[in-house]
Amino acid sequence: MDATTEKITEMSGYKLHVIATEKYKTNTLVWRMKAPLTKADVTKRALLPHVLQSSSSKYPTTTALRSYLDELYGATLFVDLAKKGEYHIMSFSLEIANEKFLSDSNPLLKKGFELLTEILTSPNISGNAFDRETVDKEKRTLKSRIQSVFDDKMRYSNVRLLEEMCKGEPYALQVNGEAAEVERITAEILYEYFQQAFLEDEMDLYVIGDVKEDEVRKIAEELLHFESREPKQAEVEKVDNRTEVNVVKEEQDVKQGKLNIGYRTNSVYGDSDYFALQVFNGIFGGFSHSKLFINVREKASLAYYAASRLESHKGLMMVMSGIDLKNYDQAVGIIHEQMDAMKKGDFTDQEVAQTKAVIQNQIMETIDTARGITEILYHNVVAHSDIKLESWIPEMQKVTKEEIIAVANKIKLDTIYFLTGSEAGE
Repeated sequence: MDATTEKITEMSGYKLHVIATEKYKTNTLVWRMKAPLTKADVTKRALLPHVLQSSSSKYPTTTALRSYLDELYGATLFVDLAKKGEYHIMSFSLEIANEKFLSDSNPLLKKGFELLTEILTSPNISGNAFDRETVDKEKRTLKSRIQSVFDDKMRYSNVRLLEEMCKGEPYALQVNGEAAEVERITAEILYEYFQQAFLEDEMDLYVIGDVKEDEVRKIAEELLHFESREPKQAEVEKVDNRTEVNVVKEEQDVKQGKLNIGYRTNSVYGDSDYFALQVFNGIFGGFSHSKLFINVREKASLAYYAASRLESHKGLMMVMSGIDLKNYDQAVGIIHEQMDAMKKGDFTDQEVAQTKAVIQNQIMETIDTARGITEILYHNVVAHSDIKLESWIPEMQKVTKEEIIAVANKIKLDTIYFLTGSEAGE
């Protein structure tokens, strides 16, 4: 791993993270805004970044903005929303060529900064409302984004599992908000929310590339300043493990059943057993050599797919599988058996070694891109922790079999969700 060190500076209203590396021919700016997930704001937050990136006061149409990006040697701008633990995160990413590698010595980094500043601070407004046409267009797109989750039964069943498992917790909210709420958002309401978010959110700017830290800091100081704030923290209530498993079956017109099982891991990012949990998940269901894949899919031919993934800020693990409707009991049985095997330490040193090798490759691939580096470093902001990038691989490599068994025994089954067809009961 090259020495990719993160230098963090407190700026006015946000933190600046500079990662100077000679790995890329482009510079990447990632602006992130984090606020607690709430039913009242989730849909406005899902709409806001899309409205901001579609036009601005200087580039009042999407066409004008996109053609300016082309002038900047094909710079790219995109926005993204994520849920991490009980937080809702908006991201704005701008990737721009590094002038070092061009014959033109135009100060592109500064131009990229100016454009990002324009997008964030000079929206396309009239009076105290966003441009109505833009808002209406983005509302239509947001509705179809929400609908597409319902149409994709794999994603739908995962959303439904979380809604049932985390009932009454903010995490049950969907990252794109609620279809019924989209209609209620006017150009005025959204503009008011925009002002609130920039006053209250926890804000971080990542600059990654072959850059000089002091130069970046100077540009940031000149262009981006906000009110200082004490960002709101999510109220995280301790959720007790269920004494009885919550089983939910839902019928729709589907040919293939979707079996999704949710566990509470009782361990989150920043905990001392976080890396052991990663290795556990890799052996259990994270990869194609994992127990779920081999035993549920290959040996018993019960599933079209079977895998597990972690939500490490919320302390959840989800198992996702696609099965024939008639195989429900058998599939649930085999998944439980694999979990019991893990808790008893019924896995080989070779499985541990193979999993560590795959995780190491995955980390190397992730930090090979500027977005991936941001993703890994941003965990620290969400969890208020300070795990260095260069410690990920050594920490993961030194996980022992005993630690994997110990972390397995903290995991508790919470909810089984099954999306089934109407003929299943016949």
